[in-house]
Amino acid sequence: MNYKTYDGYTSFNYLEKNLDYKPFSLAKPTNRVPVYDLGLAAEKNDLVQNLFATYPIISMRDHGFMTPRSSKQMLSYCKQPHTFFHYKGLSESGVDAIFENFMDGIAILTSKAGLKWDDVILNLGIRLCDIAKQNTITIATTVDDLLQAKKKRKVALLLSLEAAGILENEIDRVDVLYGFGIRCMGITYNEANTLGSGLAEKRDGGLTKFGHRVVKRMNQLGMAIDISHCGDQTSLDVITSSSQPVLMTHAGARELWNTPRMKPDQVLIECAKKGGVIGVCAAPNTTMSRKREVHTIDSVMEHVDYLINLVGVDHVGLGPDTFYGDHVALQKAFDQSLSISDSHSGESFVESPYVEGLENPTEATQNMIGWMVKHGYSEEHIAKIAGGNVICALGKIFD
Repeated sequence: MNYKTYDGYTSFNYLEKNLDYKPFSLAKPTNRVPVYDLGLAAEKNDLVQNLFATYPIISMRDHGFMTPRSSKQMLSYCKQPHTFFHYKGLSESGVDAIFENFMDGIAILTSKAGLKWDDVILNLGIRLCDIAKQNTITIATTVDDLLQAKKKRKVALLLSLEAAGILENEIDRVDVLYGFGIRCMGITYNEANTLGSGLAEKRDGGLTKFGHRVVKRMNQLGMAIDISHCGDQTSLDVITSSSQPVLMTHAGARELWNTPRMKPDQVLIECAKKGGVIGVCAAPNTTMSRKREVHTIDSVMEHVDYLINLVGVDHVGLGPDTFYGDHVALQKAFDQSLSISDSHSGESFVESPYVEGLENPTEATQNMIGWMVKHGYSEEHIAKIAGGNVICALGKIFD
């Protein structure tokens, strides 16, 4: 694997624990669950290595975030600014660039509910301060920054936000966020805000007047629009309103798994028609399939296959949405404030404690690309899905 530069730095090395911040016992970052074996033959493994060495590899949604070892400490851990980031793990992932929102939805520094302006800005600032002290991660604000990361053996982060509710009714906050380096922002999370309806709402009123203004401003600035968590009508309105391609950084196909978190064919098709890219998600209990009882890499990649057949290979990407630690425990801790169960409703299933083969960012994209090699995808198609498609879309959005 094409490992990145890493010098041993761990988060907040410049501070003194117990004096400057409260330390938590962190979850085992890798091998927390049994190691997944794709069963690749030697020659196919060589092809995987060559793909990582040759093409830009981009995750449309992943996180360097590390959870505490104890699920009981999840909320108290997230109530303070010094949450840890796994630089070593990302350096070993082989990924060249990640759309990273720094878990802004669970940054509850001043609010019990999260997704508030002060929380998001404080969370962004403390994370960028930590990043400034190390040499594995670089911040990308242009397509060229994303491409240069591979040459420099760095992991580029494209700074993103989960949702735009933090704007309230202040349009100029979009410019402020752009100035702070944000280059991708979701319109809503699961619940409605001043821009439109989230996917957990029973009635979707579509994009509001203010929402249309925000879409226009994001287009003017060259900030990518994400509709992963928008309701169906709001998604369609955003696609129509935008003059640029619209992204779904981490989503899936509702035809395979009928929950609000997945997107119906109409929305997927319209997104592709506009030049957008759909990153396939692998967060636990999201991109499941009726063909399989548990959530595994096979069910996730079934969504990739479906999307290729529905909208074409030029509009499909990878957005695993993984981090280091117990993803299900975090979902449960923030279920009420973020309406996570509502977004997973509509299908009867046994909850998977983790996604087999897609446990964290170190293994997620490697295994997704390895799976495609194993199942006979062409090199050209893998290169597009692994990063080429989103590079093309961002070239139009950022121009």
